[in-house]
Amino acid sequence: MAAIIVIVLLFVLAFLRVPIAISLVVSSITGLFLVDFSLNTVIQKMFTGVNSTTLMAIPGFVFAGLIMAKGGISKYLIECIKTWVGHTKGGLSVVAVLACMVFAAISGSSPATAAAIGAIMIPMMVKAGYDKNYAMGLVAAAGTLGILIPPSIPLILYSSVSEESTGKLFSAGILPGILLGLALMVYAVIVAHRKGYGGMEKVPLNERWRPTLKAVWGLVMPVLILGAIYSGVVTPTEASFLACLYSIVVSIFIYRELDWAKFKQILTESVTTTSMIFLIIASALILGMFLTTEQIPQEFASWVSDSGFNKWTFLIIISIVFFILGMFLEPTAIILITLPILLPIITALDINVIHFAIIMVVNMELGMITPPVGLNLFVVSAIAEEKVDRVIRGVVPFFAIFAIVLVIIIIFPEISLFLTR
Repeated sequence: MAAIIVIVLLFVLAFLRVPIAISLVVSSITGLFLVDFSLNTVIQKMFTGVNSTTLMAIPGFVFAGLIMAKGGISKYLIECIKTWVGHTKGGLSVVAVLACMVFAAISGSSPATAAAIGAIMIPMMVKAGYDKNYAMGLVAAAGTLGILIPPSIPLILYSSVSEESTGKLFSAGILPGILLGLALMVYAVIVAHRKGYGGMEKVPLNERWRPTLKAVWGLVMPVLILGAIYSGVVTPTEASFLACLYSIVVSIFIYRELDWAKFKQILTESVTTTSMIFLIIASALILGMFLTTEQIPQEFASWVSDSGFNKWTFLIIISIVFFILGMFLEPTAIILITLPILLPIITALDINVIHFAIIMVVNMELGMITPPVGLNLFVVSAIAEEKVDRVIRGVVPFFAIFAIVLVIIIIFPEISLFLTR
C-alpha cells in the first residue's frame, strides 16, 4: 500500500508540473514515514549520494558543451562540414546531422547539442528553401545523439547506479550512435529527393582547406578526449575537465570569440543545469531508500520470473514503459527511478547490463522528442521562435527511424558490445 501511495503521489505531483526533484523527495519521504523508517538519515543520504567521483564528470561536460556552443567551436565545425557535403542533394540536412554527431562527441547533452547546432542550422536551412517544420524536427531528432554518442551524461549516471565501467559504457554508445546518425542522414537524403531540396553551391576543392583548418581544433577534440579515456591516460571525470580547459584555450586564444560577458553567462547556465541534475540525483536516492526498505526490486524480479517472461518479451515491454515515462520525465529521473528496480531482473534474464544501457538511452532519446515534456521540443521551439506544436509536427516522421534503429540494437547486441571488448 505504501508503494502504491508513493507512485501515485509522484505522478500526481509530476502532472501538476511540480519540479521532478521536489516530487521525488515529497513522495519518497511520505513513503518512508508510512513504513516507520527513521527520517534522520535522509539528508545524510542525499549528500553522500552525490559525493561521487564519477558524477563529477557531469558539470565538466556540461561546461565544455556550453563553451563549444558560445565560443565559436560549433560554428566553425558547421562551416567545415558544409564545405564538404553542403552541395549534395539535401546537403544542409546532412550537415545538420553530422554537426550534431560531432558536437555530441564532446558535450554529452542532448539539449545542448540541439541548441548549439539548431541556432545556426535552422535559419540556414529555411533560407535555402527547406520547410521550417522539417528543419526543426530534424535538429530536434539529431540533437538527441548528445546522450548516446559518448561522452553521455545518462551513461555516466547509469555507471554510477549499476557500478559498470564508464569507459565500457562510452564504448558501447559509439556504434549505435553512428548507426542512428546514418539512419537520420539516409532519411534526410530521401526527403530531399522527394521534395526537391537542393544543395548549396559547390565549393571548389582548393578552397575547402581554409574552413577545414579553421575547424581542426574542434574536429580533434573528440579524438583527444575519448582517446585519452580509452587509452587509460585519464578517467572520464578528468577528461571532462580536460575538455573544459581545451575549449577555453581554443575559444579565447585561437578563435577569440569568448569574452568575459559570454563566460559569465556560460558559468550561470552551467551552475543552473548541474544543480538541477544533482538535485534530481539526490532526490532519487531517497526513493531508492524507500524501494530498498520495502524490497520492491526483489519483489518485482520475482514477479517477472514467475510470469515466465523471456528476455525478448521483457525488452519489448520495458521499451514501451520507457517510451511512456519519457513523455513525462527527464532521462536523469528515469534512470535513477527505474534502474535499481530493473537490475535484479536484467541479471535474472541474462541480459547484458551494458547492452541494456544502450537500449535504455535510445528509448530516452525518443522521449526527448515526444510531447508533452520532450525537452528538445522546447529547446528547438525557443531557438527557432516558433510554437511547440510546429516542432512536434516536424519531428513526428522521425519516430519511425528511432523505432527501427531500436529494434536493430535489441536484436543485435554486438552493435553495442563489440567495441567494449
